[in-house]
Amino acid sequence: MENEKGQIQSAEIVKTETGRQYHVNLAPGEVAPYIMLCGDPARAKRVSQLFDEVELTRQNREYISFTGKYKNMPVTVMGTGIGCGNMEIAVIELLQCVDNPVIIRVGSCGTLQEDIELGDLIITTGSVRLENVSTYFVPEGYPALAHIDTIWALQKACAEQNFRHHSGLTACSPGFYGGQGRHVPGFPPRKPHLLDELGKLKVKNFEMETSVLLTMSHLGGARAGTVCAAYANRTKNTFISPEDKDSAEMNCILAGLGALLELHKTDQIRKEKNNEQWYPWLT
Repeated sequence: MENEKGQIQSAEIVKTETGRQYHVNLAPGEVAPYIMLCGDPARAKRVSQLFDEVELTRQNREYISFTGKYKNMPVTVMGTGIGCGNMEIAVIELLQCVDNPVIIRVGSCGTLQEDIELGDLIITTGSVRLENVSTYFVPEGYPALAHIDTIWALQKACAEQNFRHHSGLTACSPGFYGGQGRHVPGFPPRKPHLLDELGKLKVKNFEMETSVLLTMSHLGGARAGTVCAAYANRTKNTFISPEDKDSAEMNCILAGLGALLELHKTDQIRKEKNNEQWYPWLT
């Protein structure tokens, strides 16, 4: 559905009188409490094709969203487009529509470690904030941490589906070329040794959204995490084949959906037990 018309009520909080958000074209009641974010709008559509049913579709600019059911779990998937600015808008506007959701980013990345193979999945435990979008909300030393629920749920989903996976720190860059230390003729990066420096610091991967997702979600009361498929190995200078890229993307999607299902089940048990600190491994 195209953007619905409505009078914006304020230049500060940019929404209509019904709460429809200016960029993502979503309103309260249209976003599920379990959310998957993809940079690529085509990936979001691919996710929606796995749903039992799609109840609602919204699109505006690069943002496309599908809300429906997956194995009886209410879920929304959104394609956000690339970059930290897009992620800031997505998270803030989503959190005007739904309270305290789980948000898992399903993305692609380049790995900085030799032992990580192309197509492997990387689960973020925390993010190095190389971008500056989040600095307009928090100090530079503020940590961008994945919520513990998303870490263990993603690890469990990967293990149960036999996906080769790793967990660790993710560097979130403001760009694809200079911000990730790529040497393109005519565009020399100011930090030519960034790749080696981060690799020595045991950073697992580079991508372009996660530190904003984690920071904004923590501020807004969402539990957030990220899993990315390694499309490039920067230390080996290799890139995934089209065939392997397709299967790696699907593995990443299934890991994300599996984690959301696990947290949906866990949340139901916590509610029944009236215990927000209940964890499956403590039983």
